[in-house]
Amino acid sequence: MANLKELRVRINSVKSTRKITAAMKMVAASKSRRAQMAAMAARPYSSRMERMLGALAQALAGQASAPALLAGTGADKTHLLVAVTSDRGLCGGFNGNVVRAVRTRIRELEAQGKTAKLLIIGRKGRDQLKREFAPLYVEVFDNIGRKGVVYGEAVHIAETIRARFTDGQFDVCTLVYNRFKSIISQELTFQQVIPFPLPQGEAEETGVKAMTEFEPSEEAILDELLPRNLAVQLFRALLESAASEQGARMAAMDNATRNAGDMINRLTIVYNRSRQSQITKELIEIISGAEAL
Repeated sequence: MANLKELRVRINSVKSTRKITAAMKMVAASKSRRAQMAAMAARPYSSRMERMLGALAQALAGQASAPALLAGTGADKTHLLVAVTSDRGLCGGFNGNVVRAVRTRIRELEAQGKTAKLLIIGRKGRDQLKREFAPLYVEVFDNIGRKGVVYGEAVHIAETIRARFTDGQFDVCTLVYNRFKSIISQELTFQQVIPFPLPQGEAEETGVKAMTEFEPSEEAILDELLPRNLAVQLFRALLESAASEQGARMAAMDNATRNAGDMINRLTIVYNRSRQSQITKELIEIISGAEAL
């Protein structure tokens, strides 16, 4: 059994750790509220843009004049996975969920005889996938959203993705990220962005073909909006990921604070028992010595 001094040192160490985790929980709670509001604000715009583009794309589906971001390359051989993770840890299973999903998806593609490539956002994803899949890396972005996610960062990454698509480096691009649901819950999301996925039955339900005329043409509108939609959907993924990260960190630090408190209670009981045992032993020695005299 540890002596009293070792127990005191350990109790003080755990108390210091509890102060740190409690402070991190408060910081994460403050950031989580702002990140959550930003993610919620971006959802209506990005969802509406997807529906509008889906309605437009129905008119050009399968036509030779369809833009490349809609028609794709005509192949399904090479897939680019964009894994959105964080630069910092201490956020529970937030990064691990994305990493495991990407790892599983790569193995599925390879089993089908297809090629996978990785574009990593966040140092944690880069570090955790590096040992096994480093040869698949095509680009790594870190410090994204360090001072808050901004649209310009999403535009820069989207332009990089589009340039690689134009060069014929991949056929399909999919975003992999955590979608914010609540402070304690995130939903792992796979979202294909290239080629733009056509909604099922959209035109028939809305009657777009029969009731709407476009000026300029559908081709011109899609040529302008499809690259913008890529940046918008990536921006939404970054916002959702940022909100999920802060929520996961808040929950993880809350659990760590509770566990530290439980450990302090257990160590305190052990310390008190050891101290009482030592006092009893000293009293017995004193009484035995007095009787011997």
